[in-house]
Order: sequence, then C-alpha cells, then structure tokens
Amino acid sequence: MLAIIAAVSFGLALILDLAKVALGEVITVNTLVVLGLLLLALHLAGVGTSSRSWSWRRARR
Repeated sequence: MLAIIAAVSFGLALILDLAKVALGEVITVNTLVVLGLLLLALHLAGVGTSSRSWSWRRARR
C-alpha cells in the first residue's frame, strides 16, 4: 500500500513539474519527491505489512 502511495506521489510531482504548477511555498515538487522516497523506504523496510514472523504464543512453546 505504501508503494502505491509513493508511486502516486512521484506521479503527482512529475505532473506538477512538467506543468510548472506551484501549490504554494510549503508543498513543492521536492516535497512530493521526498514524501515518495520516505514512503518507498518504509515499504521496503516492511512497515505496514500484516504478516509477522513471530508470535508470543509460538515463543512460549
């Protein structure tokens, strides 16, 4: 899910850069690129996945 949001962020940054559109001083093309990189790094780190490799029940056995 985070990778999809990162792809949307990169796509939006590309469209805004090609159209030379500014969304203010806070949200710039660079901000969207950094957001996409952050989301991609979180995805690669495994954040947001539902499966876990260990369980408390398994550890007690």
